[in-house]
Amino acid sequence: MSDQIELTAELRKDVGKGASRRLRRLSEKVPGIIYGADADAQALTLQSNELTKAMQQEAFYSQILNVIVEGDGQQAVVRDLQRHPATSRVMHIDFLRISADKELQVHVPIHFINEDKCVGVRQEGGVLAHNLIEVEISCLPKDLPEFIEVDVSGLNLGHAIHLSNLILGEGATIVALTHGDDHDLTVVSCNQPRVASEEEEEAEAEAMAEAAVEETPDSEAEGDADAGEEERSADE
Repeated sequence: MSDQIELTAELRKDVGKGASRRLRRLSEKVPGIIYGADADAQALTLQSNELTKAMQQEAFYSQILNVIVEGDGQQAVVRDLQRHPATSRVMHIDFLRISADKELQVHVPIHFINEDKCVGVRQEGGVLAHNLIEVEISCLPKDLPEFIEVDVSGLNLGHAIHLSNLILGEGATIVALTHGDDHDLTVVSCNQPRVASEEEEEAEAEAMAEAAVEETPDSEAEGDADAGEEERSADE
């Protein structure tokens, strides 16, 4: 288990969209909130550079964090993260406090091991397809794994590993499997590499050629229209 990630936050008294924009623009800080565990919600501000550094660690998104608010350490997990659509800059972050006696649901990363020893790849010429890179589990805080390890060394061509095949620690369950067998999703599979047939390649080339031909008259028409516009302007 890696060392617990700590974040230092300050209580935020000036709330609202305008205040949040000023905070991000002038102070290089990120607005946030922490709530849950039968305690009052608290509006927070965090240093942008400290938050960015913490987010570089995989465990930030799936493990219990120590959020220090005005000197008071609070155990919490990241519940929501809002980013700017163009720059991916963090605009707001939500933390959910945890209780030792209450289960929580967290997305935990999957670590694939022994890919270089996979039978279906080395001996049968297949390729691995990672269908999932994380899985949502439910457990008490003390049972929360840092990641789930999936050994693909014995995976044969045409076979797959499903959610029901994953090995979890005691006390942890996969949320999807509680909804029925039809939610037993494929985690990783070993498939025959797809090679395009000559017919497919020829059909694709013909389609591209037809598209080029169809575009030519429109381009010429646009050119004629532009030329006519120039002539009218000259006449005027």
